[in-house]
Amino acid sequence: MMRWSRTAEEAASSVQRRSKTRSYTLGWCCRRARSAVAVAVAGGMIVSAHAQAPAVGTVYAVRKPVAETADFVGRIDAIDRVEIRARVQGYLEKILFKEGDLVKTGDRLYQIEKGPFQAAVEQAQAALDHSKAEKALTEVQLKRQQTLIAENSTAASALDQARAADQEAAATILSNRASLDIAEINLGYTDIVAPVSGKISKTNVTIGNVVGPDSGALTLIVSQDPMYVTFPVSQREFLRVQESGHRPDVKAIKVKIRFASGSLYDQEGTIDFIDVYVNRATDTVLVRAVIPNPARLLIDGQLVSVALEAGKPDEKVVVPQSALIADQEGIYVFIVEDGKAVVRRITVGAEDGPNIVVEKGLSGGEQVIVQGIQSVRPGQAVQASPMPTGLNRS
Repeated sequence: MMRWSRTAEEAASSVQRRSKTRSYTLGWCCRRARSAVAVAVAGGMIVSAHAQAPAVGTVYAVRKPVAETADFVGRIDAIDRVEIRARVQGYLEKILFKEGDLVKTGDRLYQIEKGPFQAAVEQAQAALDHSKAEKALTEVQLKRQQTLIAENSTAASALDQARAADQEAAATILSNRASLDIAEINLGYTDIVAPVSGKISKTNVTIGNVVGPDSGALTLIVSQDPMYVTFPVSQREFLRVQESGHRPDVKAIKVKIRFASGSLYDQEGTIDFIDVYVNRATDTVLVRAVIPNPARLLIDGQLVSVALEAGKPDEKVVVPQSALIADQEGIYVFIVEDGKAVVRRITVGAEDGPNIVVEKGLSGGEQVIVQGIQSVRPGQAVQASPMPTGLNRS
């Protein structure tokens, strides 16, 4: 009995030892697991923090001389714009120009069949020669009658008839000479020439067609250099200038134009005409300027932006227009300070090409976000990368 009791006690002790060992092992494993989870969570937070800092493109707000400007929408007009038409009727024999080429005044463009018109000239010439011969005969007869009347050898009525016949022959000569002139003019119209220098459009007719005064325009010529740019100015603008008490010299106003692509034209123009009445439909006054076109970049009918500059330039802060954001409170930009995006409320002025003048809110030198704005929130950390200067980023 005693040995059995010791054996039972030893067995119970062994079970307790194994139980404690398993408990220690489980505790150690749990501690390791909790540590691993903590490390994983911390690592995720670090990765998340890096993921929340978006990359943005920035430029620096700069100070530059900017002149006082007023912007309008204008249209390019050729100074000479001529529709080419046939002045006589006939078959078209030749087309003597290349569509789209530059032509000079007097260049032959079309040729109409000359045969009938040449025949008309010769017929008119023959009629004139015949009338001259008739006049020579009537002169002789008139002199004969004058001699006879002096000798009382003929009646006075015969002299009157001779004088009337001579005068009629002279009138016939004048009429036939006019007919010859008309025939020669019509023959000249068979050569259709350029009345002005410029660029010629496509032809609206082809060889073999009958053309004439009722055929409409055969083609179009527009002059190239210089060009007009016309633009309407509202009565509000005129009143604003008048109320300011300062009327700038019209000839001193610089006219600059910008294409639809946003690029600035490299030539400046001057105002040469302001209309004498206000358009009742639009309440505007038409203003016209002359601008050089040596490179033939301006095209008749082209829509452009017109900027009028007057006075001396003042130094202003300028930022790209692509940096502007608007909400109910007004216009603002994001700038980068200490690695974070900060809202800066601004007051804007006139446009300066792809840029805009900032009247209040920036002093120059601020790092302004122009790219990646959609993913930026106020106070958010950002990874700023300077953009190349002079580019209009969107």
